[in-house]
Amino acid sequence: MKAKLIAVGERAPAWVAKGFAEYQKRLSHWLPLELAEIEPGMRGKGRDAVRAIQDEGLRALMALPKQAHVIALDGRGKAYSSEELAQRVEHWRGQGRDLALLIGGPEGHSTDVIERAEETWSLGPLTLPHMLVRLLVAEQLYRAAALLANHPYHRG
Repeated sequence: MKAKLIAVGERAPAWVAKGFAEYQKRLSHWLPLELAEIEPGMRGKGRDAVRAIQDEGLRALMALPKQAHVIALDGRGKAYSSEELAQRVEHWRGQGRDLALLIGGPEGHSTDVIERAEETWSLGPLTLPHMLVRLLVAEQLYRAAALLANHPYHRG
């Protein structure tokens, strides 16, 4: 099983990119993780925010791998403990499909993305910068894989 993280936003701050790269490297033999950055929709004075969200959603859906199990990161989604996430990863592995995890822009996902997603996952009730979310997702996937492998990384 491989995972593809499809995230709205380009050019993450260096500290986010470095942290993501570290967890991506650690995951490489358990759950190879690819990052696809999606160009943000046009925002600003006189711009239509709804149109920006729709444009981002269309680009995200076009980046989905065929037959992937699609999970949208969304504040209204299901929150998991680390142990519960490890159980979900094991379940996803059992399906024999790759994963596609979607991170929206500042206003979240388009309706089309939420409808396409087979699951929604919440990192909790906090509002987080979407660039930071990619790092948190990578770390939590690594933690889940480490739990499944009985690796000492997780000390819950």
